[in-house]
Amino acid sequence: MKLASIKSGRDGALVVVNNSLTKMACAGHIATTMQDALDDWANVEPKLQALSVQLENGEVETADFDQTQADSPLPRAYQWADGSAYVNHVELVRRARNAEMPATFWTDPLMYQGGSDSFLAPRDNIVMPQDEGFGIDFEAEVAVITGDVPMGVSAEDALNYINLVMIVNDVSLRGLIPGELAKGFGFFQSKPSSAFSPVCVTPDQLGDAWVDGKLHLPLNSKYNNELFGKPEAGIDMTFNFGQLVAHAARTRPLCAGTVIGSGTVSNKLNDGPGKPVSEGGVGYSCIAEIRMIETIENGKPTTPFMSFGDNIEMEMFDKDGQSIFGQINQTVVKG
Repeated sequence: MKLASIKSGRDGALVVVNNSLTKMACAGHIATTMQDALDDWANVEPKLQALSVQLENGEVETADFDQTQADSPLPRAYQWADGSAYVNHVELVRRARNAEMPATFWTDPLMYQGGSDSFLAPRDNIVMPQDEGFGIDFEAEVAVITGDVPMGVSAEDALNYINLVMIVNDVSLRGLIPGELAKGFGFFQSKPSSAFSPVCVTPDQLGDAWVDGKLHLPLNSKYNNELFGKPEAGIDMTFNFGQLVAHAARTRPLCAGTVIGSGTVSNKLNDGPGKPVSEGGVGYSCIAEIRMIETIENGKPTTPFMSFGDNIEMEMFDKDGQSIFGQINQTVVKG
């Protein structure tokens, strides 16, 4: 089943979308918004599934699904917690700084609590007051939306509380990160509003691509119309989504509608860090990673961060080449 929130008020209007992302059916008679559905998921989900079948069979009234009219599936959420499940990415950060990586990074996930009050729509511009020194970057990630999760849930049981899956552009301002982290309180200004895919899907919709809490498909990023990265999201993911959800719920319950991110999707090849797509590699899911590799190999980075007018597209395709979540497509503009 595929769901979306069409722009309407602050929280959008819930619709069911067909597999080809061309048609939608209003779900307002079942649940008004995505959050309404999540709050009563046990009762609502079977009704939405039935509507999805009717939509595929042409048995209900439909409208064209326009991705430009879609908001993020949750235009605002009770919680957004982003992990760093691809420890290869973290290792590169440390190596670029000539810093040793603590062994615990391989056994205990990194996670921060981000702002969730104003997510961007998947086709919204990334509006910045300035770009000089901000170090504007994109981060292509996978994310899940949970139901109500009990405190202390095991990693295995946590998988049962994952209701929906989507992709996300976790916008980062690299120039502000060092100063914020130096204060010891973590990210705030350096993590502006993120954008999520036009569509989110139930794990069963992913078929054999969803295995053990990991999504085993490439996540494609096109930067200024050129393929920038296509790393496999199921490879080199040190912590699966069950472990990430359990980590977030270790000392507190999680409310239905909690969004948990994977962190930047990153692959490490047998002969070292991933190579650019232009050199036959899988490329990268953020600019920072290629800058880290440039620093490791050449002593300094040469690839600049994003500037006004730069565009980023993110999309994931199934084995038949069909877009699963729709496309995130954003341009950096000056506010």
